[in-house]
Amino acid sequence: TEQLVESGGGSVQAGGSLRLSCAASGSDRYGKWMGWFRQAPGKEREGVTFIYYGPKNVGNSAYADSVKGRFTISQDKTGNTAYLQMNNLKAEDTSMYHCAIVQGPISVYKGALEVKVVEIWGNGTSVTISS
Repeated sequence: TEQLVESGGGSVQAGGSLRLSCAASGSDRYGKWMGWFRQAPGKEREGVTFIYYGPKNVGNSAYADSVKGRFTISQDKTGNTAYLQMNNLKAEDTSMYHCAIVQGPISVYKGALEVKVVEIWGNGTSVTISS
């Protein structure tokens, strides 16, 4: 059974840090991207960041402009677990974060990530930033 298990998240004050993890099991990660979307109540879903695992350019990453310079995505050697280090958190980062494995390519349009095919979704983890 393909599954993404998420951990981390929680509540911190603005300026603080949080770390999310996402572990994949039963799925073929090779040649695909893993990362996070987020969606706050009343807002559209946003691609946050993704990291590639495959034959070439392993470790390539993409970030939405809204998090660039504050968030860092990484993965373990197997590519089965991804980590999202979130620093200098802002109130506008408050959202439900969903891990996902997606197919490439990932394009960037006006600072936003565009993802066409999502293969697997995680259940989501809540991040709340208080100002």
